[in-house]
Amino acid sequence: MAAVAGVTSPDGATGPPDATGPDGAAAPPVRVLIVDDDALVRAGLSMILGGLPDLTVVGEAADGGEVPAAVAAYAPDVVLMDIRMPRVDGLTATEALRAQPHPPEVLVLTTFDADEQVLRALRAGAAGFLLKDTPPAQIVRAVRRVAAGEATLSPTVTRTLIAHVTAAAPGPVGPDPRRERALRQLTGLSERERQVAVALGRGQTNAEIAGELFMSVATVKAYVSRLLTRLDLNNRVQVALLVHDAGLV
Repeated sequence: MAAVAGVTSPDGATGPPDATGPDGAAAPPVRVLIVDDDALVRAGLSMILGGLPDLTVVGEAADGGEVPAAVAAYAPDVVLMDIRMPRVDGLTATEALRAQPHPPEVLVLTTFDADEQVLRALRAGAAGFLLKDTPPAQIVRAVRRVAAGEATLSPTVTRTLIAHVTAAAPGPVGPDPRRERALRQLTGLSERERQVAVALGRGQTNAEIAGELFMSVATVKAYVSRLLTRLDLNNRVQVALLVHDAGLV
C-alpha cells in the first residue's frame, strides 16, 4: 500500500487535530472540494470523506477550468486536486488558485511520488500530495492535517523529491536565474535560520535537526515556522527546494 505524502509529521504525531474552537465550541466541519476528471474517483473520495462529522464535501469539479467558479461558490478549506485532466490540468489550476488572496489549501492527487509535475505543484504552494492508492484512513488524516495548517512532507519523501530534482536538472551553463533568485531570497536569514533551512534541504526530521544543532524539538518547530513566514513559503518542502535551488545542499 502506498504511503500518504504531504501529511506525515516529522515527529510521528498521527492523531486528528482538536475539533473544538478557541472558545470550546465545536469547530465547523472542514469544507472539501474534489477536483478529478474520473467520476469514480470523485465518488470514492466523497464516500470516504462525506460520512465524517468533522469533514464535509461541499462540491466537485471535473476539470481544472471549473476550479475558480467552484471555489467561489463553495468556499472550500481544502481542495483535492488531480494533476492530469484533459482541458486545464491541476498544475495550472493550483498555480492560479494559490496566487489568489487567502486561497484554500491544495492536496495534489497523483499516481507517482516523484513526478516532475508534483514538484511544480509543490513549488506553486500545494500543501502536499496524495497517491491515489492511499488507504482511506490516511486520506482523512491528510485532509485534517492540511486544514489544521500542519501540512508537511515526510523526510523520506523530501529526500526523494530532492534526488529527483538533482537527477533531472543538468548543471547550468552561465548564470542560473533560479539559483540567483534563491540566494537572494535566503540572504536575510540569520545564521541559525540558515542552518535549519539547510537541514530541511537535507530532508532531516525535527528531531534530527534538534540533535545536530543542540536545540529542543520545540525550538526547531519555532524556527521552521519563522522560516516559512520570512521566506513567504507554505511548507517545509518548499524550503528544501529553495535551499537546493541556491546550491546549499
